[in-house]
Amino acid sequence: MKTKLLACLLAVILIESCVSTRKYNEQVSQIAKEKSAHDATKQDLNNCVTAVKVDEKKIADLQAELAMVQEHNTDLKLNTNQAFKQLESLSVITSAQAESIKKSMENMGYKDNMIFSLQSSLAQRDSLNMALVMNLKGAIGNLDDKDINIKVDKGVVYIDISDKMLFASGSYNITERASEVLGKVATVLKNQKDIEFMVEGHTDNVSFKRGDLLDNWDLSVKRATAVVRVLQDKYDLNPAKMTAAGRGEYQPLNTNDTEEGKAANRRTRIVILPQLDQFFKLLERPRR
Repeated sequence: MKTKLLACLLAVILIESCVSTRKYNEQVSQIAKEKSAHDATKQDLNNCVTAVKVDEKKIADLQAELAMVQEHNTDLKLNTNQAFKQLESLSVITSAQAESIKKSMENMGYKDNMIFSLQSSLAQRDSLNMALVMNLKGAIGNLDDKDINIKVDKGVVYIDISDKMLFASGSYNITERASEVLGKVATVLKNQKDIEFMVEGHTDNVSFKRGDLLDNWDLSVKRATAVVRVLQDKYDLNPAKMTAAGRGEYQPLNTNDTEEGKAANRRTRIVILPQLDQFFKLLERPRR
């Protein structure tokens, strides 16, 4: 009887030991996950701080350059007025000719001011684009760069999403995983009410024809409109701010000679369109 009782006690101790070990391993795994998320957030913060410092340096440089040009314009205006007085006293030119030269000099000053206004607008745009990119990367999280890539090229923000995240092969029906990713992108874009963007469908160069789809042109357009509809219907983005376009196989990122290259070329690209109306307004300002 004592032997049986001792065996039962030993079994209970072993079971409790196994349960404790499992809980311990689960806690260790959870701590590792939280540390990884903490490290990723810290890296995003460091990137954001670096971007802000770069923008502050650009602004300071532009302000210094503007001060130099303003000083130069003041000296130029003083010298021009003195030259006018000398020319008029010598009767070398008529008063009409002097007035014409004066207007030409004023136009030069206007053009200089316009150039610096444009430079200031470009610096502001670059800062806004960098902030937008950081917000997008923060919202999307640590997805594989092969599946989604966000970048700025020549002042334009591009979001490239691989087709395997959005569609089944040869299909233009949005997958559940795609809807989740598009929702994260939509959250950021929705907070930027003045932003307009274009959704582009891209394919590889493999000939395609299925059902009502005649070729890669058709497939790329259908995929672009499918994404636009999700952004409009499910996430309430303003349709007046969106454009859907199909590029087919004609703007590849890589060669189509390898499977890796073809996979990179099959993508949906969201292009944040530059707000050109701001620059047109500067160009249309009336001359003094």
